[in-house]
Amino acid sequence: MDYKQAGVDVNAGYKSVELIREIAGSTFRKEVLSELGGFGAMFSLAKAREMEDPVLVSGTDGVGTKLKIAFLMDRHDTIGIDCVAMCVNDIVCSGAEPLFFLDYIACEKNYPEKISEIVKGIGEGCRQAGAALIGGETAEMPGFYQKHEYDIAGFTVGLVDRAGIIDGSTVVAGDALIGLSSNGLHSNGFSLVRKVLRPNEKNIKEEVVSLGCSLGEELIRPTKIYVKTILEIKNKIEIKGISHITGGGLIENIPRILPKGLKAVIYKDSWPASKIFELIMKSGKVKEKDMYNTFNMGIGMVLIVDKSLVEQALSELLLLGETAFVIGEVEEGEEICFV
Repeated sequence: MDYKQAGVDVNAGYKSVELIREIAGSTFRKEVLSELGGFGAMFSLAKAREMEDPVLVSGTDGVGTKLKIAFLMDRHDTIGIDCVAMCVNDIVCSGAEPLFFLDYIACEKNYPEKISEIVKGIGEGCRQAGAALIGGETAEMPGFYQKHEYDIAGFTVGLVDRAGIIDGSTVVAGDALIGLSSNGLHSNGFSLVRKVLRPNEKNIKEEVVSLGCSLGEELIRPTKIYVKTILEIKNKIEIKGISHITGGGLIENIPRILPKGLKAVIYKDSWPASKIFELIMKSGKVKEKDMYNTFNMGIGMVLIVDKSLVEQALSELLLLGETAFVIGEVEEGEEICFV
């Protein structure tokens, strides 16, 4: 009996590393000091010398049961983008620039070509965020995961000068909420999505007229990465607060950046929601409040700015390629409301 007979093929692991090496290398920044494959990844913090009081900001996340859609479609080249997005979009909310990223992939069996496809997505996400993919782990765990299934998680570290931290502390009543459009569902609410739409090997490939594509194409759309937009816009106008609309939707995430005694008032009809949300709501008879408490509803990121800066903000965001809307304002009170 050897390790391979026990279900773990170390040679497949070696092959995976070789396939991944070039992908990771394409994301490297000048601060990367080590090659992929060492026991620890090294990254220079020389950039911190440019700051008066540098602060490290970290985040970790996965993509949840959206993985089930990737399994059904046997498509694995975009799920890595989701993994990166869920991490970097969180830390950029504080104004931090993501520096590097590490991934963790656990699988029933290591198929090097499949692992390579997953990491291609991670590499693409890192390039979109400007972060270096400096390391990771692929764990082959026979008997633990179902055949051909895997899980994926990521971890990122960013840097911001303490004086430039965006934390919502300066938000006041009268400030405006600007929403940046999402790319559909992103990576949240898929347990409800799967319960309502019941994707399977047949209907996942079928065209849905209202969506203009197949169900699978809509559900697999990768999470939009807002990092470069945020890093650009914060240098042009004062951003008081930023909320990444993930699990908990608009209802849970916007209040996280508001000082005590203030609430968000959301104008429900101020932006066009993707048709996928309407399909979910009608198919599952999901209550409107539950929709706003589960999904991003077409808004992936919310910026809070002084109302006098709204027009400038919208103009700058348009130049950066974003579709943005004034979706509400800040008022005195405690509980978010929709009008």
